[in-house]
Amino acid sequence: MRFSFTKADRILKRSDFIALSKSGKRVQNSEFIAYFGPTRHNQSRLGVTVTKKVGQAVERNRLKRMVREFFRLNRHGLAGKWDINIIAKRRSAGITSEKANRSLENIFELISRHADHQ
Repeated sequence: MRFSFTKADRILKRSDFIALSKSGKRVQNSEFIAYFGPTRHNQSRLGVTVTKKVGQAVERNRLKRMVREFFRLNRHGLAGKWDINIIAKRRSAGITSEKANRSLENIFELISRHADHQ
C-alpha cells in the first residue's frame, strides 16, 4: 500500500477540472463541495480548489494541505477509482483539523455510497 501523494495522484489540467464540474456528480456538506466521476487512470486522483473568498494565502494553503493529507491517508477506503475535486466553502476558513477531517470523512462516505449504488 502506497501512502505518498505524487503528481500522478493529482488532477492538474484545467480541462479535467472543467469536465468534472460539468459531468461529474456533486456532494456537499457545510464546509466542502466535491465533484467526482470515474477516472480513466489506474488510481483515484484529487484536485483541491480554494478561492480567495476563503481567506488569505496562508489560510488557503493550510486548507489545501489538510485536504491532500486526508486524501493521502484515506483514499484506500474509497469504493472505486475516482477523480475528485474538493472545493472549500467560505465557512471552512479557520476550521480546525479535527473538524476538517470529520467533514472530509463525510464527503468520502457520500462518494463511496454513490459508488455502491452504481
